[in-house]
Amino acid sequence: MTTISTIIPLYNEAENLHLLYQRLTTVLTRMQQPYEIVFVDDGSRDDSLTVLQSLKEGDPDHLVIVQLRRNYGKTAALVAGFQAAQGEILITMDADLQDDPEEIPGMVAELAQGSDLVAAWRKQRSDSRQKRLSSWLFNKAVAALSGIKLQDLNCGFKVYRREVIESVKLYSDLHRFIPILAVWKGFTVTERAVNHHPRHTGTSKYGPGRVARGITDLLMVLFITRYLRYPLRLFGWLGIFVFTGGGAINFYLACLWMIRFFNLAPVEPIGSRPLFAVGILAMILGVQLISIGLLGEMVRYFAYHPEQEYAVRRIW
Repeated sequence: MTTISTIIPLYNEAENLHLLYQRLTTVLTRMQQPYEIVFVDDGSRDDSLTVLQSLKEGDPDHLVIVQLRRNYGKTAALVAGFQAAQGEILITMDADLQDDPEEIPGMVAELAQGSDLVAAWRKQRSDSRQKRLSSWLFNKAVAALSGIKLQDLNCGFKVYRREVIESVKLYSDLHRFIPILAVWKGFTVTERAVNHHPRHTGTSKYGPGRVARGITDLLMVLFITRYLRYPLRLFGWLGIFVFTGGGAINFYLACLWMIRFFNLAPVEPIGSRPLFAVGILAMILGVQLISIGLLGEMVRYFAYHPEQEYAVRRIW
């Protein structure tokens, strides 16, 4: 029975695979537990698949190769790897050799101390200043908005119990938010400082667009973790706020209209004022937001599945 599954998504990493395999097998063999290494080829256009096939021929008992038809992105590659893996302990790493396999035993040991997910913290990160700064800002923003204090959310080096992955839904680019989704489900998440190395060969596959995607995905995660079960609490209160603002504007204009109607003071007609249109539109928008919240509650009621509401740790 496989105990440890190491899942490695990759895209055009042919030059790193031999050395990565050697370092991984050295560490995993030393741990003296049944293991497998699951390589997920995310539509590589270089010789990555050829290298993986040669490694598989030399070690068919420990290697699993998952080839995707095209480049789907890291989240999809990880999901494919999770589905193919057989282990009870799941490890995710990048294929660029920046993650140190020697850190695996220590991270796995933390699971025995009660953690459900151990995330690596690249305390001394070997990346460019721009990359470190953008990552630092992103981590601070996530911590402030989610209330979950993690130092290095973007690091792909993590160790999980299988039930964590079975309890979260991954799509889009949600792989970087797995710790937040796990905490929301009630799992225990810890961080461990690890060594981080410069990229061995090749270039990074992640560009500036990742920042924009991360921000939009963060908004989605905040909605999922805070308001997915109670959509009316978000849209309802927002709708009430907007409707009340519009009502206040229109009340003010109505007072001006009364003053003008009874000739109490010289007042310009309210129909020509831009504020009049703002007040009307705000009230309409408020009603629409409340309606969206009510529709969300209706959808949730009819799509309710009890098993998705919680995660059971153990039943005696």
